[in-house]
Amino acid sequence: MSGEIRPVIVGAGPAGIRAAQALAAAGLRPVVVDEAAKGGGQIYRRQPDGFTRDAKTLYGTEAAKAEALHRTIDGLAIDHRPQTLVWNIEAGALDLLRDGQAERLPYSRLILATGATDRILPIPGWTLPGAYSLGAAQVALKYQGCGIGRRVAFIGTGPLLPLVASQYLKAGAEVAAVLDTARQADKLAALPGLLRGPATMAKGLRLLAALRAGGVKLRHGARPLRILGTERVEGLVWHDGEREQRIDCDAVAFGYGLRSETQLADLAGCRFRFDPLNRAWLPERDAAGRSSVAGVYLAGDGAGIAGADAAELAGERAALALLEDLGRPVDRARAAHLEGKLAAIGRFRQGLERAFPFPAGWAAQAPDSLVICRCEEVSAGTLRATATRWGTPELNRLKALCRVGMGRCQGRMCGTAAAEILAAHRGVPIEAVGRLRGQAPVKPIPIAIEAAPEEAA
Repeated sequence: MSGEIRPVIVGAGPAGIRAAQALAAAGLRPVVVDEAAKGGGQIYRRQPDGFTRDAKTLYGTEAAKAEALHRTIDGLAIDHRPQTLVWNIEAGALDLLRDGQAERLPYSRLILATGATDRILPIPGWTLPGAYSLGAAQVALKYQGCGIGRRVAFIGTGPLLPLVASQYLKAGAEVAAVLDTARQADKLAALPGLLRGPATMAKGLRLLAALRAGGVKLRHGARPLRILGTERVEGLVWHDGEREQRIDCDAVAFGYGLRSETQLADLAGCRFRFDPLNRAWLPERDAAGRSSVAGVYLAGDGAGIAGADAAELAGERAALALLEDLGRPVDRARAAHLEGKLAAIGRFRQGLERAFPFPAGWAAQAPDSLVICRCEEVSAGTLRATATRWGTPELNRLKALCRVGMGRCQGRMCGTAAAEILAAHRGVPIEAVGRLRGQAPVKPIPIAIEAAPEEAA
C-alpha cells in the first residue's frame, strides 16, 4: 500500500451497506467483503439469478426497506467483493478465501458488521433430517423458495418464531403449531417496554393475528421434550405445563433468539465484556461504534442484537466515527440523532427480552445422552463428567479436555449450549464460565488453498 486510505467493511447487510454509503458520500472507496453473492444480509437476502419472485413475496411488509438497501449497494462506487470469506484477522490485514484462492487484504480502518446466527439449544432428536434452526428454515424459503417440510412445527422463543411461521403459512405450508417457551405472563410484564416501539409491536401483533386466522395452534409456556423419528422427523413431543403433548409433523424449526457473530472482533483484538441483556460476551464499543482497538469499529447485530433498523443506524454512525477519526468533517447533529435513535431502540430491546426470556431451566433439564456438539459428538453427559473429573471452571479448558467446539462450526452452534451446561453443573452464573475464544479459521477452509500474497489486488 502507498498511504492510500483503505477502509474495509466486513458484511453487506443493513449495517455494512449504510456504512459503505456514508463513506462513499465522503469521497472514500471502501472495500466491502461479504460471503453472499449479493448485498442485503440475512434479513434481506436476495434470491439467486433466474428466480423471479417479487419483493413483497420475499420480504412482506419489509419489501420497501429491502429494495432500498439493494438499490443502495448496487449503485455505490465501492470495491464490493461478494462470495468472499474472511477467515482470519492478523497484523492489520484480513485473510480471505475467494473462488478457492487465498488473499490477504490490509486495511487502514475496519468496520465489522458481521451479523448474527441462531442461538441453538439442542433437544433430543435435533440431529434428525428435517430439524432446522429458525434461521435455516427462513433461508430455505427466502433464498430457494422451498420449505423444510409440508407440515412444520415451530418451537422456541423470540420475534423470529412467529415471523418465520407466518412466512411458511403464507407460502402454503401447513404450520402444525407455534410453541413459545415464553409465558403469556412474560408478554404482559413486558408491555411497558414494548410500547416504546409501537410500530414494531404492531407488526408482531399482526403476525400473531395472521397465524390465528390461519387456524394455527399458538401456545405459550411450552417446553420442548424431544423430536421423534428414525430416519427423519416424524413428530414433536412437548410439555404444556400439565402434561406431555405430541404433534405429528415432518419438520421442526426451532431457535431461541439470535447470537452475535463475534469471532472476527476477537481476532482483531477487541476487548469483551459480559452483556446481561444478550446473555453473552460481546466486544466493547462506545455509542459511536468504536471498539477498544483503534481503527476498528463495530456495527449491527454482530456487536449486540438489536434488529435491522438499528443495524442501518449503527452502520452509518460507525462510518461517521471513522471519518471523524480521520479528521474529516462530519455532521455532528446527524451523529447525535443516530445515537438517540439507537438508544431508543435499545430501550425497546429491553422490553423484547422481557417478553421472550431465555429458558433458564434448559441446561438442568438436558439429559446426559443429549448431543451438544454434533461435529465432535460430545454429549451433555460428557461435558458434566469432564467438568466433574477435572474440576473444570472455564469453557476453553472444557473445550481442551473433551473437544466441544473444535469441529467445523468452531463453537458457533454449540458454544452457547456448552456454556449453559457448564454453568448449571457448577452452579454459577453463566458469565462465570467465560466464552470460547475466537480461533482461525472461523469457518472451514480447504487445507490445500494456495498461500496468500502479501496484498489482495
